[in-house]
Amino acid sequence: MDPVIIVGTGLAGYNLAKEFRKADKEQPLLLLTFDDGRNYSKPMLSTGFTKDKTADQLAMADAETMATQLNAEVRTGVHVSGIDTAAQTLQLDCGDSLSYSQLVLAWGAEVFRPPLEGDGVDLVYSVNDLMDYGRFRQALSGKRKVAIVGGGLIGCEFANDLTNGGFEVEVIEPLGRPLPTLLPERASAAVQQGLEAIGVRFRFGPYVTAVNKAGEKLALTLSDGATTEADIVVSAIGLRPRIKVAEAAGIEVNRGIKVDRFLRTNVKNVYALGDCSEVEGNVMLYVLPLMAGARALAKTLAGTETAVAYGPMPVAIKTPACPVVVAPTPNGTEGEWEIEADGLNVKALFKDTAGTLRGFALTGEATSEKNALAKQLPPLLD
Repeated sequence: MDPVIIVGTGLAGYNLAKEFRKADKEQPLLLLTFDDGRNYSKPMLSTGFTKDKTADQLAMADAETMATQLNAEVRTGVHVSGIDTAAQTLQLDCGDSLSYSQLVLAWGAEVFRPPLEGDGVDLVYSVNDLMDYGRFRQALSGKRKVAIVGGGLIGCEFANDLTNGGFEVEVIEPLGRPLPTLLPERASAAVQQGLEAIGVRFRFGPYVTAVNKAGEKLALTLSDGATTEADIVVSAIGLRPRIKVAEAAGIEVNRGIKVDRFLRTNVKNVYALGDCSEVEGNVMLYVLPLMAGARALAKTLAGTETAVAYGPMPVAIKTPACPVVVAPTPNGTEGEWEIEADGLNVKALFKDTAGTLRGFALTGEATSEKNALAKQLPPLLD
């Protein structure tokens, strides 16, 4: 019997495997990953310096342990180079060809890399998985100042975490304020105030155009002609779903790999889950939708077709200098913000033209209202 193959051993892949084993303990199961297959929680990568955790300390189990727990085979260090959907086979970069009965693409999202110039570009780090974190943490040894390119969710979380770890942090964000795509201006101002109070410095307006070596430091050239120096640079501009291999195989893609409510692609026996997927137009790079998808898809793979449903899913942003919870407003929703603010405490409610609550942003002590407000939101996908 050909196995169920899951490509990816992040939160999506391993949680799907765990849920699948609850329903089917014997079906051959194979997990493939380009990294070392350790099980870890990705959200913990942006708290590692606050908690003084190495990559090894953040890992909960190695690939061999996970294989035993899941009654599965876990192959590490392999890349899927092609998918033959007619023959139901995968091609790996090592030359192997693997047959599948059902295939789940759970290979996540890749870091968006800005078009930088200069001889220091290869020294710009990004942290998208546990191995990235390990390399970055090692590179930070003996360093003092960190420049973070991007002031969105990832950039702000790392700014807070690295500052807690004793580093000097400068965040470069061209859109003029922190978390610009998630928060209204007043809530952004509260986050800025909270992070500046612990020592984070922001540079708003220009973007980074080049990174060059300058002795033992790196010189960053900005679009307005200014320069700044750092001991190390980390890019935190954002993530994009991995779609190239799927698209080359004839699987429909848009921003992500397009799937229906059952997480099925347009190709028989091929599914997509997590950060690489686009569920009826929704790309949600967060943990809660991933977990809901894993539970539903596991049942489908085991023979009971189950549609995924997304209730309200507020996102907690790990910036303890100014705690943030946001329920992003669905794209295209017309309406306006209603804002109450007192220092770092901001309660911002987004209501549509009919006066219905469609999203919110809470900072500081206002985050205590998360659960009550979430109950008022309509489901994202019912």
